[in-house]
Amino acid sequence: MTRIRKTDEQWREQLTPDEFQITRMAGTERAFTGIYWNTKTPGVYNCKCCDASLFKADTKYDSGTGWPSFHSPIAPQVVATREDHSLGMRRVEVLCAACDAHLGHLFPDGPAPTGLRYCLNSASLSLAALQAGKGQGC
Repeated sequence: MTRIRKTDEQWREQLTPDEFQITRMAGTERAFTGIYWNTKTPGVYNCKCCDASLFKADTKYDSGTGWPSFHSPIAPQVVATREDHSLGMRRVEVLCAACDAHLGHLFPDGPAPTGLRYCLNSASLSLAALQAGKGQGC
């Protein structure tokens, strides 16, 4: 995987202030405010910073938390994790493996088949919706 590195100034030029705060400074959007928390559109969710494909829409589910939640990434190597001790608790942070964008957090309370909940910020994602008739096969 090609690693993408940019300065904070380069990221600021590319992202909105909210996107920069969330993806580059490990911020969190308020629950039920992001554009994808309740989206059911078929497609692929990409990293807002580098456009790496991260999660298929068919792995998204309603966790009731107010953030987009997925049970598994497209492939294990597209995301990275690290321990996060902010807010006085132990959590597992989820990052884009290509550019280190903060995506959200990982919890062990998701549905089958993985039992995991990738609880992500809408501001860290962009949805590439499937076009009608595309990718359906013959």
